[in-house]
Amino acid sequence: MNDHQLAARMASRAGELLLAVRHELADATEAERKAAGDKRSHDFLMEALAHYRPGDAVLSEEGADDAVRLCCERVWIVDPLDGTREFSELGRQDWAVHVALWKSGDLVAGAVALPAQGITLATPNVAPPPPHAGPRIVVSRTRPPATAPRVCERLGGTLVAMGSAGAKVAAVIQGLADVYVHAGGQHEWDSAAPVAVARAAGLHASRLDGSPLEYNRPEALVPDVVVCRPEYTDAVLAVTS
Repeated sequence: MNDHQLAARMASRAGELLLAVRHELADATEAERKAAGDKRSHDFLMEALAHYRPGDAVLSEEGADDAVRLCCERVWIVDPLDGTREFSELGRQDWAVHVALWKSGDLVAGAVALPAQGITLATPNVAPPPPHAGPRIVVSRTRPPATAPRVCERLGGTLVAMGSAGAKVAAVIQGLADVYVHAGGQHEWDSAAPVAVARAAGLHASRLDGSPLEYNRPEALVPDVVVCRPEYTDAVLAVTS
């Protein structure tokens, strides 16, 4: 099984576990669903990586960060449950599982599972999104960046609020949206897998100033990110950079 296949398999299987947690804890509190989902998905991913790639390092939102990853050639960057708020709200579909592989300075494989939608988007080959009349700018439903309205005005588009970062980037990959901008700061696991898949689909992905996104950094932080259809890149960066 190559790295692309493994990323897709792990993200999909973790998603199946999360759907089972949702069903099992349908009558529990949202906090209980969040905690159980985070733990079970994280435990599964750690066990799978230890089995299939025992020599690789791992950076997970739910695990302790080990600085040894900074000296490793291969590091898996995973978010066992991206969008815990949306996951805990029964019926919402805008949450995801992220699995990405960083190797020798760049993202080389990735998968974003959207379990409630029955979809997993994964490298190496992703169909480019279909063209759409009128750009849609997808933003956080709780913390939309101040730059988003300016981008929307510049493009003559509309704002679309959505949950997890993975779900938002997936919407651009699927052609359901055209631009994703985030300026509030994220951790690497929030965007690594979505960015890897977006690039495989031919989308633009960078910092808001147009500089490259960097991963496996000491603080594991990504201050800002933009993912968009390539034809909107210049217009978006003219506003955000």
